[in-house]
Amino acid sequence: MAKKQAVINMIDTFAEFKENKNIDRTTLISILEEAFRNVISKMFGSDENYDIIINPDKGDFEIWRNREVVPDGELEDSNLQITLSEAQKIDGDYEVGEEITDEVNFAGFGRRAVLNLRQALASKILELQKDNVYSKYKDRVGQIVAAEVYQIWKKEILLLDDEENELILPKTEQIPGDFFRKNETRRAVVVKVDNLNNNPKIILSRTSNLFMQRLFELEVPEIHDGLITIKRIARIPGERAKVAVESYDDRIDPVGACVGMKGARIHGIVRELCNENIDVINYTANTALFIQRALSPAKISSIKIHEADKKAEVYLRPEEVSLAIGKGGLNIKLASMLTEYTLDVFRDVDIDGEDIYLDEFADEIEMWVIEALKNIGCYTAKNVLALNRNEIIEKADLEENTVDEVLGILKAEFEEE
Repeated sequence: MAKKQAVINMIDTFAEFKENKNIDRTTLISILEEAFRNVISKMFGSDENYDIIINPDKGDFEIWRNREVVPDGELEDSNLQITLSEAQKIDGDYEVGEEITDEVNFAGFGRRAVLNLRQALASKILELQKDNVYSKYKDRVGQIVAAEVYQIWKKEILLLDDEENELILPKTEQIPGDFFRKNETRRAVVVKVDNLNNNPKIILSRTSNLFMQRLFELEVPEIHDGLITIKRIARIPGERAKVAVESYDDRIDPVGACVGMKGARIHGIVRELCNENIDVINYTANTALFIQRALSPAKISSIKIHEADKKAEVYLRPEEVSLAIGKGGLNIKLASMLTEYTLDVFRDVDIDGEDIYLDEFADEIEMWVIEALKNIGCYTAKNVLALNRNEIIEKADLEENTVDEVLGILKAEFEEE
C-alpha cells in the first residue's frame, strides 16, 4: 500500500509541475523520460534496454525492459539477460537468443528509487525554469517591466513578475526619493541579465537614462511612432533632467508634444520619477545654439567654442549667471552632460559702462557681504539697488543694519556721479 501511495504522489507531482511551471507537453515528456532513465541508470548501470512510455495528461507511465534469453547457468547480467527457464515461465515458446520484453513496476524498485526520481525531476524542472527565465529576460534588456515588491532589504529590493520570477533592484539603481511598500507594483527598466552557474540574475534600474526614455515612449505617442526622437538625455535622478528632442515632421512641435496639454504628458513621467524636474528642449546640430538652449532659462550674451578640447566659454550678463549655474550647480552640470562640452561661465562686460560691479566696493564693504549678494545674482550696484530692502535681507541673509550700510554706500556712489 505504501508503494502504491508513493506512485500516486509521484503522479500528482507530474501534474503539479505541468500546471505551475507552464511546461508544454513535448518538453514535459522529455524531462520525465530523462528523469526515469537517470534513476534506472544509477540502479542498474545502464538504461539502454528500457522503453519508457509516458502519458502526462493522465499522469500515468509504463516501463518495459528488454532482455536476451540465455541458457540456464550462463546468466551474466540479470539486467540485460534472463535464463531460459525464467523466460519460459512467462511464455513457454521462448528459446535461447530471443528477446523478451516485460513490464517493470517502478514502485517495486523501492521507496528510495521513487524519492530519487522526484528529486531528479525537481532538479530538471528547476534547471529548465532557470533557462526559460534567462532566455525571456536576455531579450528584454532595455525594456520596462512592472513587478510586485516582495522583499525590501537594505542594499536591494526583490520584486516578482507575473510569473513569480525574481527581479533585483539594487539601492544604487533606485531614485533617492523612492519609497517602496510590500505588494505594490513598481516599474523599472531591465539593464542587465547575468547567468552565473545557471542561476539567472535580472537587474533592474530606475536611475538609468533608458528608463526615462522608455517612459517618454509610453507617454508620448509621437515618440513611439517615430515622428519625434529623443536625441540626448542628461539626468541627475530625483533632482533634475534635461531631454533634447527632435521632430521629423515640421508640423509637429517636439517640445509641445512631449509636455502635452497643460503638462498632462510630462506630469505622468514626473510622478513616476519622484517629482524629478524635467526640461525638454529642441535639439540642434548647431553647437552654439544647442548650448544656449541647454543653459535655459539663462540668456547668453556670447559663446566661444573650442572644438578640439570640447570646451565652451559662455558669457552672460551678471544677473543671468546664477540662472545658468542653477541651484547647487545643477543647471550647468546637466547642460554640460547634455551637450558633451565642458562649460565655463563668465560675466559679460557691461557694454554701456553705466553700472558698477560690487568688487569695486571691496574696501568699503566686507567681502563676505559682497559674496552674499553675489549668491543671489547681484553682481552690480544697480542690481542691488533695484531690489527691495526686505528682499535683500531675506535672500542674502543679511542683518538690517548691514543692508542699510550697503545701500547707503551704493546710493552715495551713484549720487556722486
